[in-house]
Amino acid sequence: MPRMNETIQRRVLDAALRLCRERGSWAFEVAEIVRALPDLNSQSVRTHVTSRCCVNAPANHAHRWPYFRRLARGHYEVMPAYRKAESARPVHVRVVQPVYAAAPPAKSLLHAHVSQSDGWYVAELAELAVVTQGRTLDEMATNVKEALRLHLQGEDRASLGLDPRLRVAITYEAEIDG
Repeated sequence: MPRMNETIQRRVLDAALRLCRERGSWAFEVAEIVRALPDLNSQSVRTHVTSRCCVNAPANHAHRWPYFRRLARGHYEVMPAYRKAESARPVHVRVVQPVYAAAPPAKSLLHAHVSQSDGWYVAELAELAVVTQGRTLDEMATNVKEALRLHLQGEDRASLGLDPRLRVAITYEAEIDG
């Protein structure tokens, strides 16, 4: 049972250390930490792993803890300073931003393919797991924007390779009778 004054970043670090020590590897996935902390808001846990507690995340927060490093999308590792048992409690570490090759340009245009089924216009985004529908094309277009907004809520768009300002190209294919 967590102590009342224990902070979320402390609980996220403890969960990552426990998971990694059990496995014998210092790498982990965000989803594993979310599952290890079911009593916490999953978006808050994700934000802490991917941004607030990550040394190579964009500086979106006034204060960050240098607990993790992003290896790839959704994959992180515990920083060496926190791997030792005696270092399990926070220590003061100077965060140095690593130098990386230029990141690929962020994607600003997403593509939705629309088909008609049983009186509904169904839109499916090619780049993200977003599917929505509407009775009219206008309703479907409005629903695409809302579904995309909800899907990306609380996500760090830069870590997903997405530009902060997104556009959606909607393609609708219609059958033409003979």
